[in-house]
Amino acid sequence: MDSAELRRAYDQVFAEVDRGGFGPPPEGELSAEQVVAHLAANDELMSEATEAVLAGSPFAYYDLETIHRPQLDALVSECGGLDGLAALLRATSQKLCALAERLGAAAETPVDTVLREGFDLDVDDSLPWGRVLDLHTRVHLPMHLAELRALRRQPHPA
Repeated sequence: MDSAELRRAYDQVFAEVDRGGFGPPPEGELSAEQVVAHLAANDELMSEATEAVLAGSPFAYYDLETIHRPQLDALVSECGGLDGLAALLRATSQKLCALAERLGAAAETPVDTVLREGFDLDVDDSLPWGRVLDLHTRVHLPMHLAELRALRRQPHPA
């Protein structure tokens, strides 16, 4: 598990969030706030899984791609908008990166994993936890980074 790559992936997301200027999402898509809320909630779940792996406890990881919008909206409200969500994501990502750095050989621990990323990724299998973190780094974070960039290009209502 390359925690430096994970940190770089988060740095790209933070740079995009810090730029701001997001427009409304297309119908049925997530807003910038909801994307950041999703990432923070997912980080918390991934941290729980990483802690379990480090403790030698069994754990099953289910990606939160299908989290309900009311839950995301509640987190957006709780954090007071994009700035609060960005602060939360910084904290959750730091925790996940610090835990990932401690994995060592435990990165090979198999974890029952369900991941759904559109047409790009469909996993329902036991994977080494380090591989799941690698998929998060190389597929999940870049996908949401692209969503944020697309939201900046959306026209703002007049």
